[in-house]
Amino acid sequence: MTEINWLSEVEKRKEALIQDTQDLLHIKSLLDEKNTSVEAPLGKGVKQALDFMLNLGEKDGFIPKNVGNLAGHLEFGEGEELLGILCHVDVVPEGDGWLSDPFGAEIRDGKIFARGALDDKGPTMAAYYAMKIVKELGLPLSKRVRMIIGTDEESDWRCVNHYFEHEEMPTLGFAPDADFPIINAEKGIADFDMVQKKFGSEQTEEAVEVVSFESGKRYNMVPDYAKATIIVKDNQEDLVQQFTDFMKQYEMDHGSLLENGSLILEVKGVSAHGMEPKNGKNAGLFLAEFLSKLQLNKQSLHYFQFVSRYFFDDSRGVNLGVAYEDDISGELTINPGKLSYTSESGGRIGMTCRYPVTSKMEITKAILDKLLPNEGYAIENLKDSKPHHVDEKEFLIQTLKKVYESQTGEKAELLAIGGGTYARSLKAGVAFGPLFPGRADIAHQKDEHMFIEDLLKATSIYAQAIYELAQ
Repeated sequence: MTEINWLSEVEKRKEALIQDTQDLLHIKSLLDEKNTSVEAPLGKGVKQALDFMLNLGEKDGFIPKNVGNLAGHLEFGEGEELLGILCHVDVVPEGDGWLSDPFGAEIRDGKIFARGALDDKGPTMAAYYAMKIVKELGLPLSKRVRMIIGTDEESDWRCVNHYFEHEEMPTLGFAPDADFPIINAEKGIADFDMVQKKFGSEQTEEAVEVVSFESGKRYNMVPDYAKATIIVKDNQEDLVQQFTDFMKQYEMDHGSLLENGSLILEVKGVSAHGMEPKNGKNAGLFLAEFLSKLQLNKQSLHYFQFVSRYFFDDSRGVNLGVAYEDDISGELTINPGKLSYTSESGGRIGMTCRYPVTSKMEITKAILDKLLPNEGYAIENLKDSKPHHVDEKEFLIQTLKKVYESQTGEKAELLAIGGGTYARSLKAGVAFGPLFPGRADIAHQKDEHMFIEDLLKATSIYAQAIYELAQ
């Protein structure tokens, strides 16, 4: 058989690929739990996007299936084994500050701009056209090829959970929803709260009362804002000066104001994804560290000293005694993404722990369960998603490496991440593209875009990958 020029096959379908991508991007496929129905359990927008893909596939001769209006698939080929390609058509809210309509899919400077262009509608259409090319070329395959389409990847994964309760698990597969070359290791993700249960025995004369303290709204984000409302019994000007000096020492943006007899302290940090807290500056931890040095009552002093002792300048769990590292996926990280305290309900720390593939959350939790009661804290609301790792020697990895290197001329390095992709829902799956090395990751940001050149190149890589994996 003559060698196939995959990029040439993509170029033949370029206009249709771009048009279908734009049409999918026009759909405002946001989770909408306030307006649901049996036909649209997660809202009309995500259901419309799912229907768009299923209808497109049916028109092009794939076998479509809607699975509970939460997910669906498009399939072709024959064989006992199944190659799965996991994509999603839901997007995060568009946010503000765009230069063009977030759902306009405007093309300028060789890029297509829209919410979902990179995450994950552009890559979904690239993978779809890759399947279409393999199918239209009539290439001989020994496996079935199935695109699995989710609608809830950006929140609770109800789509894939429901899907795999009712449908078969692919033999192997990939998710076009991260970075090239190949992500073969994803850390475990445990989200939980540490809740203050009893207060310390420190005897202090209260000079400052903490009425409330709050920072952060999501476990998996480094909070960029923190606020405390306090009542200063004496020398308020001195305290404000101390606050200013402390924050200047760490080059933190801050401010203070008087409101109804209370002093409001505010700190601005730098937001980042919680999988690597060092990429941000946690406003809540800096404000808590300052408050821990003041003359507070027992309850509030107990909370802020606890936060200071175990989390300030320690994102690796060293002080908690849970630090861990392996060669495959690196260090365990801890991000206190939600911090709060009130005099009525005490304190809470909500966090995400991203732990290496060779460690076990059960062991980490056992260490914490031994430590925390002595500190007056307990773990609540634990959710744990186990790590995911595919060995480099596996056929899946070796094949994808060969394809990537043959099409790009660059070495296919294996990557490990602290985030989670759909690949972890497969028994044997990896994340594979679409973001090429050197490109900025602007998913979830304003003016999200995908280079049309990258869309075409990814389609070419996916087409060869599908053929090589399924032949």
